[in-house]
Amino acid sequence: MHAQPPMGPQPLPGVDAIVAVGSGKGGVGKTTLAVNLALALSKLGHKVGLLDADVYGPNVPLMLGSSSTPRIAGDNRIEPLERYGVKVISVGFLNPGDKPLIWRGPMLHQMIREFVQRVDWGTLDYLVVDLPPGTGDVAMSLIQTVPVTGSIVVSTPSDVSLQDARKAIEMFRQMKVDIVGLVENMSHFVCPHCHHEIDIFSKGGGARTAEQFGLAFLGQIEIDPDIRKGGDSGHPVALDGPNSPHAESMYAFTQRVIDRVQAIRAASPADVIQIM
Repeated sequence: MHAQPPMGPQPLPGVDAIVAVGSGKGGVGKTTLAVNLALALSKLGHKVGLLDADVYGPNVPLMLGSSSTPRIAGDNRIEPLERYGVKVISVGFLNPGDKPLIWRGPMLHQMIREFVQRVDWGTLDYLVVDLPPGTGDVAMSLIQTVPVTGSIVVSTPSDVSLQDARKAIEMFRQMKVDIVGLVENMSHFVCPHCHHEIDIFSKGGGARTAEQFGLAFLGQIEIDPDIRKGGDSGHPVALDGPNSPHAESMYAFTQRVIDRVQAIRAASPADVIQIM
């Protein structure tokens, strides 16, 4: 008799924590935060991988300034690229240029399985996964493939963005994924001339929504031209370190993520079993 394949999410050997970064809608800077989170974690001494699962807009290669193609190693394994000390895989490395990927659900599910299970991630403290916006197939495939430690929901302070962020929160809850917290991107803009704070997308909506849903509020990331320039040039601001004024909020956000992931893992029944 043939052994039955294991059912349900299977742990990824060597990876301590899998953190999914999602949003209810596009255009909120989700990939910018995922990339800077991965780089900040690495700069703080952690072993980090970054999985770009945003098949509809795989911007990680541009933000990391890399256009190389991953190598296929022995046993048909995929070797991730390494950029700034972070192991990276993206569909953008396999499908460069402006040609879109027009894939249906089963193809997306297979891609997620390949990127998670066939990539030689090695030993990692964190695997950061940049999900597509919305509540569709890719997020569900990831959650069905591996045990996700926790998810981060990205929103701007605007009511339109927060309306969709609430849908993402409910999706993760229905899929029984712990939520690391909500982070408010594009929170405000500080005029470089008068230093007055301008609330372009409203104010305080992220903190109120986090409180409404009983979530940790992971902080506010300001609108900073240097953050945009860093992503466009392949040198994200997190590379400048925690003492850079342009990266300070990114590192504060990252530290809150570290604290929350540690708290989630400490409360996990699996961790309790391992200790006993």
